[in-house]
Amino acid sequence: MQFTAQDIAFVLNGTVEGDPLVTVNRLAKIEEGTPGSLTFLSNPKYEQHLYTTDASIAIVNSNLQLSAPVKATLIRVENAYSAFTILLEKYNTYKLHKEGIEQPSFIHETATLGENVYVGAFAYIGPGVKIGNNSKIYPHTYVGDNVTIGNDCTLFANVKVYFDCVLGNNVIIHSGAVIGSDGFGFAPNPDGTYTKIPQIGNVVLANDVEVGSNTTVDRATMGSTVLHNGVKLDNLVQIAHNVEIGANTVIAAQTGISGSTKLGENVLLGGQVGVVGHISLAKGTQAQAQSGIGKTIKEENTKVAGSPAFAYGSQMRSNIVIQRLPELEKRVNELEKIIAQLKAGE
Repeated sequence: MQFTAQDIAFVLNGTVEGDPLVTVNRLAKIEEGTPGSLTFLSNPKYEQHLYTTDASIAIVNSNLQLSAPVKATLIRVENAYSAFTILLEKYNTYKLHKEGIEQPSFIHETATLGENVYVGAFAYIGPGVKIGNNSKIYPHTYVGDNVTIGNDCTLFANVKVYFDCVLGNNVIIHSGAVIGSDGFGFAPNPDGTYTKIPQIGNVVLANDVEVGSNTTVDRATMGSTVLHNGVKLDNLVQIAHNVEIGANTVIAAQTGISGSTKLGENVLLGGQVGVVGHISLAKGTQAQAQSGIGKTIKEENTKVAGSPAFAYGSQMRSNIVIQRLPELEKRVNELEKIIAQLKAGE
């Protein structure tokens, strides 16, 4: 699909400077622009690329003063970054637009689908499933018995949602994620073997939750594993059974949250953070990458680092001391020699 400069300017409430009928059909970074592409400039560090780019259209700030001729048609707007973000959203909506029921797919006769639902080929929709309006179930995705999915949700290819789980509105689950697999529950026996503890709870994902590729959220032993509104999980995150994650918490890749732990609102966990089970993290807690959190954090907005994790400032100072240990060891040895000499001269 092609758009002219004047079409784009109309959407962005911008002003065209150049050919209003020039067309574009793709987006590009300004340093990689080619004929037929649309780009933008907001950071002054990249301004030199504006004068060399081959992009057909460039979105720029209205107050930009040119220092050389440009080949591209310019669209001047109040804020180029915000304007380009709007276009990215519209472009993404267009690219991800799907509709209808593809075949072969299986939809159980007791399942209920809302308006404008998309079901991709080889998808499975089980008995008692309820899917809201405008939701999309991509190919090879499994939706188990009695699952509820709200409006405007997107489950990409190869997502698995086990029975009885509940998804709110505007939930996005990326490929390979598993929602509602069994929690890691096993009872030790006297002979050294283990007996599996049935996991009869479910997972509840509230509104505006996003789950990254190959992430797993385990079902509760009893009750629910809960991700509240606006929680964002990166790829390769493990959420164990009966965990509760507060609203607008963000968790980066390869992080693991152990069973029955509770995270407050607006918690930020960096990559590869490990959190033990049965503790809680206060609202606004921030953990640097690879932190190991082994105890409850009660004070809000605490920043921690290290393994075991402790106050961020103290951890940084400790790192400096550790780097100086060889020098300190040398000084201690020298002082010991001086002391030994002084004692010998007594």
